[in-house]
Amino acid sequence: MTLTFFKVKRLTRLGLKSLVEHKLRSFLTALGIIFGVASVISMLAIGEGASFEAREQIRSLGSRNIIIRARKPTASSSAQTRTKRMSIYGLTYDDALRIRTLFPKIRVLVPAREIPAKARREAVRLPVRVVGTIPWYIRNAGLRVIEGRFINDVDVRSAANVCVLGEAAARKLFPLSRPVGNPIYLGTNAYVVTGVVRGLSQVGREKEKKVVYEVYIPISAAKKRFGEITLKRETGSFMLEKVELHQLTLAAPSEAAVIPLANAVRTLLQHFHKQNDFEITVPLELLKQAEATKRIFSIVLGSISAISLLVGGIGIMNIMLASVTERTREIGIRRALGATRSDITLQFLAEALILSLAGGLIGIGLGVAIPKLVSHFARLTTIVTTSSLVLAFAISVATGLVFGIYPAVRAAALSPIQALRHE
Repeated sequence: MTLTFFKVKRLTRLGLKSLVEHKLRSFLTALGIIFGVASVISMLAIGEGASFEAREQIRSLGSRNIIIRARKPTASSSAQTRTKRMSIYGLTYDDALRIRTLFPKIRVLVPAREIPAKARREAVRLPVRVVGTIPWYIRNAGLRVIEGRFINDVDVRSAANVCVLGEAAARKLFPLSRPVGNPIYLGTNAYVVTGVVRGLSQVGREKEKKVVYEVYIPISAAKKRFGEITLKRETGSFMLEKVELHQLTLAAPSEAAVIPLANAVRTLLQHFHKQNDFEITVPLELLKQAEATKRIFSIVLGSISAISLLVGGIGIMNIMLASVTERTREIGIRRALGATRSDITLQFLAEALILSLAGGLIGIGLGVAIPKLVSHFARLTTIVTTSSLVLAFAISVATGLVFGIYPAVRAAALSPIQALRHE
């Protein structure tokens, strides 16, 4: 064991001495490994961060939830209603009653109704989406109260003129003051602001590029003051739309029951809805898809980044072959003094390994720093995992060994006599 330790120490010293004699060449050779390791770690960190954000957004919808949204039917399926200048579609209160009656295992039933409106405060006019809902909507919509309170049972029972502002709407309507306790106008009615919430703007809806300003009011107030019929302008004409509910959020008793319940609810609604005027979103399915996408995304990003390590390994092989040619006479002298082929092989392998180790360590430092810079300047979530550090470093070491074997074997295969005659 002592002999092995001293042998390793001697090989390391010889390898370092050879590399130090050609500092610039050694550094340029190690650059391939440095950037390869850094790119692997950085790409995996960015991919992990993006995947984490997507999974958190889906989890905020609730892994046990089933979200049903009203959807305006296509022109062909609603031609008859459009000729009457009245488009009737979406979910109804009867749908909610049927679901609660036929599926007693469903624990939470959250209705919501959306109305486009104009919010007004002093000189500020803001187009908003008014969401009429109930107190426990906040638990199923990924929202968090950051000021004041959300709608409560008393507000719903009394159809009170109170509202809760989304954070974006609060900033627009109250740029210089606190909104809680102050009134705003929705249409012709005044509503007192009771709170401000932050979170997802639309449950079960695709992410919109534009900012959506939302105001939440009791569903009883929405039904009483806005009614169920809205006037919409379409291609120069006006169309009346009647929608009782835009959204129903159901909660299954367990994750195992989510998919069967979603299928059963879909069958029930299809029986009573002849036109395709609803859609069902199951966050649990989306979460499973996101997990599968994350694995594929990580493999693709890691594979692309690993190409940099391959290039770095080729650089090591190229430099080591050049080094063997330059040091042919040195190899002949060492062989004449008694060095075996294994000694020569280990010497050149040690040099390749030192290059890859040094490049790997520097690359890890750079790979940890790049995601932090991306997070700071681009405002993106990045997550550097221990597994990515270990993987990148292991690949860098393996690259050095694999691409160092051929030059080392070639050096050991030189004939001592021919090596000594080499000029």
